[in-house]
Amino acid sequence: MELLMAISLFLVISYAFLHLTKSLLQKQHQCCYMLAYECYKPLEETKLSTDACAKIVLRNKNISVDELRFLLNAMVSSGIGDESYGPKNVLEGREESPTLTDAISEMDEVIFTTLDSLFAKTGVSPAQIDILVVNVSLFSPAPSLTSRIVNRYKMRENVMSYNLSGMGCSASIIGIDLVQHLFKTHENSYAIVVSTESFGLHWYCGKEKSMMLSNCLFRSGGCSMLFTNKNELKKKAILKLKCLVRTHLGADDEAYECCIQLEDEKGHEGFRLTKKLTKAAAKALRLNLRVLVPKILPVREILRYWIVNLIRNTNNKGDPQLTSSGANNLDFKTGAEHFCIHPGGRAVIDGVGMSLGLSEYDLEPSRMALHRFGNTSAGGFWYVLGYMEAKKRLKKGDRILMMSFGAGFKCNNCLWEVMRDLDDEDGASSVRQHFGGRVLVRFGVHGGKEEAQERR
Repeated sequence: MELLMAISLFLVISYAFLHLTKSLLQKQHQCCYMLAYECYKPLEETKLSTDACAKIVLRNKNISVDELRFLLNAMVSSGIGDESYGPKNVLEGREESPTLTDAISEMDEVIFTTLDSLFAKTGVSPAQIDILVVNVSLFSPAPSLTSRIVNRYKMRENVMSYNLSGMGCSASIIGIDLVQHLFKTHENSYAIVVSTESFGLHWYCGKEKSMMLSNCLFRSGGCSMLFTNKNELKKKAILKLKCLVRTHLGADDEAYECCIQLEDEKGHEGFRLTKKLTKAAAKALRLNLRVLVPKILPVREILRYWIVNLIRNTNNKGDPQLTSSGANNLDFKTGAEHFCIHPGGRAVIDGVGMSLGLSEYDLEPSRMALHRFGNTSAGGFWYVLGYMEAKKRLKKGDRILMMSFGAGFKCNNCLWEVMRDLDDEDGASSVRQHFGGRVLVRFGVHGGKEEAQERR
């Protein structure tokens, strides 16, 4: 035991020294602050109610009773409610013959609505924007969507624009990663990241079950975010990026093919989600956490985890009570107060929650965002954050761990620090409207006082 304690002490001192050195080096870099974000709330006439979904499904003459039964079961178990939104051309019965005009109109509605609100809310002029990043995976027209934005708002000639495509549901964090790297070499800058997805152009009209799932999960939505590295605006910021880790399993054929866009044997284009997706997600998350954990968890928690596992290994089979209690697992709540899991589906939320030992309270924001808006791809994070803000959970100094998965296969996670209490009525009201009080009560907001307040 003396040798064990000596080794533990040496490791603690070494880790503390490395952590301190890294922190000092990080302070020399430019910070990345989020000043505001605006989530898109689609038009009421584009809601995908149960009746609307049934009509869309029954229009598909390619499916048999077996496929119809599969679709109904998938919709029931998806975790998505009756108030999510779909593309106009699909609701109008034109899913088999979408046009370029449909796709551009779909993108314009999301992008320009959120940017108009963002500029009006912050008072920042489009001419002040130095960096512009747009991520839409399935639609990349020419001129690009970034060029459309520059043209609409008459931005400066030297604005740095980046149009990211094919990056999947985790593209939002990839866009932010690009911004934070640019901030290190461009001082006193403003940056905008726009995250959304084009579904109207890619609605699957075939009968392959693994490709029909995308129609059941993906919904219309998006978000625009404003960032800066200006130190004088620190007090106006709502979040500060602490660290970001990206993991890519594209070299693994199984992981690469588990979430892929292709055509079925009849030539119908769609997005295939295979049963290997959960395995790929688990592997990507595990590899990502190996890098992320030392950055976000305190030394005492890592030391506790290391000692417990060392004792178990020393005792061969270990203590059955210790193993069954789960005390040997890392406690992620020592590194973050809130968990923003991408609302990609019920299975994704449940899987991450189980892996990290999270409670229903921790998973509630992601479940509610999924229920209210469905999987809005790269924009999904910000509906989860909006729920946290609407419920007044976010206080100054709190940390938010964001976790995402995307085609490729990718796992991109990051940690934010809340810069001020996000509980003012004016600030929360614009977000609260996305989550009506009736929805919050009906689907179980935790805590009697909160629930009673929503009822009133």
